Amino acid sequence: MSRTLDIDRSDRALPEATTTQRRSLGGACIAHVLHDGYTDLLYVLLPVWQAEFGLSYAGLAALRSLYYGTMGGLQVPADRIAGRLSIRAALALSTLVAAAGFVVMGLSGGLFGLCAGLVLAGIGSSIQHPRASFLVSDAYGRAARGPLGIYNFAGDIGKATFPVAVAVLLGVLAWRPVAGLMALVGLVAAVTLVAVLPRRPLVPAPTRAAKSGAGSSRTGFTLLMAVGALDTATRMGTLLFLPFLLEAKGGTGTTTGLALALVFAGGAFGKAVCGWLGERVGVVRSVVVTEAITALLVAALLPLPLVPTLVLLPALGVALNGTSSVLYGTVPDLAPRGDTSRAFALFYTAVIGSGGIAPIAYGAFADRAGETAGLLAAAATALATVPLVLALRGPLKAAQTHTQE
Repeated sequence: MSRTLDIDRSDRALPEATTTQRRSLGGACIAHVLHDGYTDLLYVLLPVWQAEFGLSYAGLAALRSLYYGTMGGLQVPADRIAGRLSIRAALALSTLVAAAGFVVMGLSGGLFGLCAGLVLAGIGSSIQHPRASFLVSDAYGRAARGPLGIYNFAGDIGKATFPVAVAVLLGVLAWRPVAGLMALVGLVAAVTLVAVLPRRPLVPAPTRAAKSGAGSSRTGFTLLMAVGALDTATRMGTLLFLPFLLEAKGGTGTTTGLALALVFAGGAFGKAVCGWLGERVGVVRSVVVTEAITALLVAALLPLPLVPTLVLLPALGVALNGTSSVLYGTVPDLAPRGDTSRAFALFYTAVIGSGGIAPIAYGAFADRAGETAGLLAAAATALATVPLVLALRGPLKAAQTHTQE
């Protein structure tokens, strides 16, 4: 009789676990769409702020860094503080804080208020990446690589939709009411997160394998962060020089917009597919192949005429952005001491930091050697990841053996 009851409970637990997984992934994706959308819509507002406040390009870069630098620099401490709350509460609260930043921007009468709003929004967005990634990883366990790819893809939806929406709204409204509308979207997202996210996580412990401490995981995780930083640098360098390359081939501003749309469309597809690919063919093979293809396609852009270049861009986007899903999905495997949440925070710090520094470094190099050399440097950076990825074979094998034991 007791055995029958155990079977019945097990049967009921399976649908409940599946529902929890779906709600966890859905909530994480909602948070990623919003916060990545907040990050990229700033590009549309920069020219408006330049005209209103009389800022130089250096001033605009500093203005953007208030948000981007705050978000990247606070990944680890914000995750540590948010770890005292449930993930549901942390994501909803962080979304409210980010939305409050846009309220401050919208109500600001001058540059100081705008800066304060950017910092506040950056504080709110600093929590999303490590907490939401951990939520998906915790919910799906060993099968998290594919769902993490979907979570990664969701961020691209925000990057694609929010800037377009803001650009359209700026055609009929001033930027302050637009900032207020973005804050309203954030409020709706926070309420939705409270409704969608499960009250209790699938795995109650914050670190499922806190005592794992595999000796190779620390070395492996450091290598993984280095690969992630170089992969991001490659992407930033390529996007930095692409508009100038198209202009040299006879492209216009409209051509550049189309080209970026093609790259981002391919990138969104690549993020969704490459997470699945990494699970099927392995991390090392997937990353080596995508990075090699990236380097080859980036170099191929140089001699091609304009139209063939545009045709090539979706494929470039797949390889250029798809690698990140494989890397994100590997963080739980190599998390030091099994602390997945802190590992995600450290990984995103490295990736976001690289995204901030790389364009400056490539730009300085191109000022001396030219744009062609800068683009080739981005291709070489992709190839530089290959020996690091090959060195990951040992730590990954050790992590897999430890998991099986």
